[in-house]
Parts: sequence; structure tokens; C-alpha cells
Amino acid sequence: MDNPSNEPADPDVAIDYTALKDCAATQRALDYYLKPIVSETPSGERFFAVSRHVGREEALIHASDLLRCAAAIAHETADSRHGAGRDLALSIGHMVDMAKAMVDRSLEADSHK
Repeated sequence: MDNPSNEPADPDVAIDYTALKDCAATQRALDYYLKPIVSETPSGERFFAVSRHVGREEALIHASDLLRCAAAIAHETADSRHGAGRDLALSIGHMVDMAKAMVDRSLEADSHK
């Protein structure tokens, strides 16, 4: 009688895993799950880098301005969309607005110190 798929396999049946030993897919899977993540050493050159001379408040002000512009783009994009595309653009705009509010709150807290 055949073993239906819902019954456990016979524990006395030997399974040969040697075919998987030199398999590239097996090695990638083992590397993915077992090897620690090794981050690349950052290179000295970047496409975009913030100067070390930019202060915290100046960086937050600039981030607030960038978020304001991103929100404007998202809301303008939403105006020309319908359905799910409009919903996605409005959602992006809302998330950007929330991030801007957090940056602005941080600036307010700094000014009261």
C-alpha cells in the first residue's frame, strides 16, 4: 500500500543527502542561514555625503526642508492619479508629513534648551 502524504515517513528508510553536498543552491542556502552578515567596509568616496561641519540643528532644518519638498511632490502626484495609485501617493505624502513633524518637534525641543 502506498504511503499517503499525510502520514509520517518510515523512520527506517535511509535518505541519501550526498547529492546535495556539492550543489550550489545548497551552499547558497547554508551561507544565507548560517554565516554571519559581513558588512562591506565603507569606501572613502560616496556619491552623497554630509559634511562633518554641518551641525545637528542645521542638518535637521535641511531635513525638514527636504521632507516638505517630498510631501509636495507626493501630494501633487496624488492629484493626477486615481484609485490605488492615488491612495499610494497620499500614503507616501502622509508618512513624509509625519516624518517632517518629528523633525520639526526635535527642532522645537532644541530651541527650548
